[in-house]
Amino acid sequence: MKGGTSGIGAETARVLAKRGVRVVMAVRDMKKAEMVKERIVRENPEADIRLFEIDLSSLSSVDRFCSQFLSQDLPLNILINNAGVFSPNLEFSEEKIELTFATNFLGHYLLTEMLIKKMIDTAEKSGIEGRIINLSSVIHNWVKPDCFSFPKLLHPIRYNGTRAYAQSKMATILHAKALSKQLKDRNANVTINAVHPGIVKTGIIRAHKGLLTDSLFLIASKLLKSISQGAATTCYVALSNEAKGSSGKYFADCNETNCSDLANDESVAFKLCTQSRALIHDYLHESQIHSFPNLCPL
Repeated sequence: MKGGTSGIGAETARVLAKRGVRVVMAVRDMKKAEMVKERIVRENPEADIRLFEIDLSSLSSVDRFCSQFLSQDLPLNILINNAGVFSPNLEFSEEKIELTFATNFLGHYLLTEMLIKKMIDTAEKSGIEGRIINLSSVIHNWVKPDCFSFPKLLHPIRYNGTRAYAQSKMATILHAKALSKQLKDRNANVTINAVHPGIVKTGIIRAHKGLLTDSLFLIASKLLKSISQGAATTCYVALSNEAKGSSGKYFADCNETNCSDLANDESVAFKLCTQSRALIHDYLHESQIHSFPNLCPL
């Protein structure tokens, strides 16, 4: 699980550990992760929590984490792509990709591709359905087709932080749609779904506050979910028997719900997948890093 040091991620880790799941937390801030681990173990002394360092905005860091994790030869039943950033100002990753898109989508995309074989193998050996959960947001509805251009996602001409965040969350749903079809075509016992946790009192909301008037934020704050409420849908899709077999779906409030027409567009989903893969392949080749599994392109 990525992004487990605060907010929804930390609460999700707590719930999973309480259910007896071995939790591997891939985190950027190891000090914060140790504090989260200590809190979970105090509540549940038998919790099995493993910590690994990762910077999801960095493709080389994602590659390093995957190599380290796979070297442990641990089973992988559940993968939760939880990490997210909101950047009010235009920033770039070390690969010179817009930071929000690099972190919220490309890093998760690469990580999922590099771990998908392990998930398929684990499901085959255990007979237990593997589940991938992408954290998205209702804000994906703000994205219009004429604004969803891969080159502009990488290098925006006129940057807007909220738009960049919405586009990254659109991409996470499209990823779930595309990968779900490929997994079904392979008869793999692994599902992938996207989840809207609700508008939750997290650091991302605090980052947005400067963009809202004080009065509007005060009104919005009354509608915010608690962190435990925000983690509920993720945990439901990860653990519930009712979610078994569901794949390529979009969930909110522990129920399957509708996403936008653009998010349901298979051609857009597979185009995004193909373009993302080509971009990452070129980077890995240029950096002389090993290539990742040949699953996504059609």
